[in-house]
Amino acid sequence: MRSTAEQSVDTITEAALPPRSRPSAAIGRSLRRSQVTDTIVLMAIHPIVVYGEPVLHRRAEKITEFDEDLAELVADMHETLDASNGVGLAAPQIGVGKSIFVFNADDDYGVRRRGTFVNPVLIASKVPDTRPDPDDETEGCLSVPSLDFPLKRADRVTVNGFDEKGEPVTLSADGWFARIMQHEYDHLQGTLYVDRLDKRWSKKWKKAQEAHGYDQPGLSWMPGVDPDPFGH
Repeated sequence: MRSTAEQSVDTITEAALPPRSRPSAAIGRSLRRSQVTDTIVLMAIHPIVVYGEPVLHRRAEKITEFDEDLAELVADMHETLDASNGVGLAAPQIGVGKSIFVFNADDDYGVRRRGTFVNPVLIASKVPDTRPDPDDETEGCLSVPSLDFPLKRADRVTVNGFDEKGEPVTLSADGWFARIMQHEYDHLQGTLYVDRLDKRWSKKWKKAQEAHGYDQPGLSWMPGVDPDPFGH
């Protein structure tokens, strides 16, 4: 999920989009020194795939082994999220069809929350049966670059799952942070937020989708290399 820097859906231009690239584009790597062991750890920034890539539209597979490969993947996801200026990232968004998402954002009480969910299960309150407020309920996605649309979400959620070490994790959230949890959890079900838009906003999305070519596989953008599609 993208962060809260706003861009009106009525003023979208091709100039706001990053150059198109293949998901196999070179992965940016950076060196980080471990504060505990004083050893050099190699981490990777991955390209973020765009709506139309098949991995985004199918249910993610559950993790069965909590090993070094998983720890490395989670570290890469956090590195990619930081470089993207987003607040959440699911594994399918970097082309990996596994049931993992990471997050790093302030909640509604100003508390910074950073973490990982592996094989999460989300329980949500009922979604209000009202129209979404374009001023307060607009959502965006790193896999739908440069666009945002209003979407009604549940006000409260509880997420249960595991961290990358296999330790149980539970998180309850409301408001904006609950929206992030729902957004990322949806990715693991093969659903993007634009698939949930009401009739009015779905029509606008379909027009924007056609205009930007977000209906075919093979598109991606590289955080920290390509221009930020949300103008951060």
